[in-house]
Amino acid sequence: MYTDGGARGNPGPAAIGVQILDSDGTVLQELSEKIGNATNNFAEYQAVWRALETVKQLYGKKTKDMMFEVRLDSELIQKQLSHEYQVKEPGLVPHFMAIHNLRVSSLPHITFVHVRREKNKEADRLVNEALDA
Repeated sequence: MYTDGGARGNPGPAAIGVQILDSDGTVLQELSEKIGNATNNFAEYQAVWRALETVKQLYGKKTKDMMFEVRLDSELIQKQLSHEYQVKEPGLVPHFMAIHNLRVSSLPHITFVHVRREKNKEADRLVNEALDA
């Protein structure tokens, strides 16, 4: 899964972009949605949560035995979700907890990987398409 969130302003009009691929690199699903006014970090968390929810819908209970990788270009969010950094912004704690609970209940074999922006072009494209629409 490639995820991205962005806000024009910060806070400002915000959107998410998600691209879900199978292990062969075939695109299974893409999401491109406005999420209202938000910060960049809120949008990044929302993108990850939507990606995980979508995978859960696609595969159902099988997700408990599957391995997943979420690639995102926000090093801060990646390190928070990997438990390397604490979530210090109180407004982000509920989003962190929602993702944590989803991991515990349905997606125990997941890793979060920081990628450079140029490796996350499709998710970024989806964010900008939503913001430009």
